[in-house]
Amino acid sequence: MKEKGSKKHLFGKILLCLLAVAVVVGCIFSYFGGFGTGKCADKKEFAKYAGAVSDIVIPDGVRVIALGEATHGNAKFQQFKLDVFKLMVEKCGVRAFALEGDYGGCEAVNRYIHGGKGTAEEAAAAIGFPIYRTKEMADLIEWMRKYNVTAAEDEDLRFYGFDMQLYERSYQYLLEAAKTFAVPTAELETLWDKSEGKYSTSYSADQKAKVVEAVKQNLLQLNDSTTAQAVHFADMLLQNIALGKMMDNMAKGVMLRDSLMFVNTHWIMEQEEARGSERILISGHNGHIQRVHDYGTDGKAMGALLADELGEAYFAIGTDFYKAKVSLPKGSSASKSKKRSNHTFYSHDPLAKAAKKCGYEICWLDFSKIPDSSVLKQQITDYTWMGDVGEGHTPLMALMPMSYRDWVSPAKLYDGVIFVAKAEPIKVRGIKG
Repeated sequence: MKEKGSKKHLFGKILLCLLAVAVVVGCIFSYFGGFGTGKCADKKEFAKYAGAVSDIVIPDGVRVIALGEATHGNAKFQQFKLDVFKLMVEKCGVRAFALEGDYGGCEAVNRYIHGGKGTAEEAAAAIGFPIYRTKEMADLIEWMRKYNVTAAEDEDLRFYGFDMQLYERSYQYLLEAAKTFAVPTAELETLWDKSEGKYSTSYSADQKAKVVEAVKQNLLQLNDSTTAQAVHFADMLLQNIALGKMMDNMAKGVMLRDSLMFVNTHWIMEQEEARGSERILISGHNGHIQRVHDYGTDGKAMGALLADELGEAYFAIGTDFYKAKVSLPKGSSASKSKKRSNHTFYSHDPLAKAAKKCGYEICWLDFSKIPDSSVLKQQITDYTWMGDVGEGHTPLMALMPMSYRDWVSPAKLYDGVIFVAKAEPIKVRGIKG
């Protein structure tokens, strides 16, 4: 019996060693490009039409300019938010920046850039997600604040959020607004557990929604145009509650979130139009801003919904990388993780490889500038693998590189793409990694 047990023990050790070797080999395999870094687009043609980010031109009639990011965890993709927004402000009359962040948290930023107390770093942290607690986001916020100091009347810059995954700031601002408009808040206040900084566990989702809806209806009955933002805070809470009901069905939750972000972007457009501003810049993950992105037969991504409605008045700028070292959270909860680590990915995109081979650290490719007679036209239209890393990591990504790539036609998804040869990770302030 002892000999048999020893053999089992030895077999277990061998199995663990083989698994360890497989993981190490897989990580090395992924680090150096998996099954290779793919084909390269025609370098001569690519160099002929590639330009700088400052060369981006937005056609007349465009109302929504969307800037995507292939990952949330790279500094360059965050830096582009400021680079592109500056360009849009200076050349295209854009006065509003909208982020894939919660409306309440982004309202804290909006108050800061209009002279509010605190620092740009504190304003960035108010958005709620770790990916925005970076130097790059603080730089964008500080630039907007400085711009507003000397901006002419009605030419100030505004900061919005079109997401609803967090709710603390929206609750605080709804309560604040309700008191300002003398709307009863007693039940709204009992809804909140001050010691925990979240909803009281004694309320069900339906009960929470009923309380918030009552406040919303009281605000609407005032028939006052100045309550629009207060009503929107209520809507954000109602959206968050509805999304929370989808926790057990991720697929439906993803579709609902995109459809709600579309609704929220529409609301931002209306607010800006009322101010006389016809264009806005929105920024989110590539998957949210793509012109074509269906969730089966049940729904579409925010960008696809906007493209369906606006047609050529929707302009989508994608991003991709040749190689990216991406900062990702450790653990299952991206928003609560206290530690992060860096992981290396390759996009397998022939266009990104051409950008690298041509010596571009960063470049912009406007698809409308490429004539049908160019071989590059076929290469931007053909389906290929583009990088797509969200805010999560599994060992499978090292063993199967295709798990973090999308099989897509770049020209169908975007009006143009910004390519980065080597993307470095963000440094999240206050989180180890």
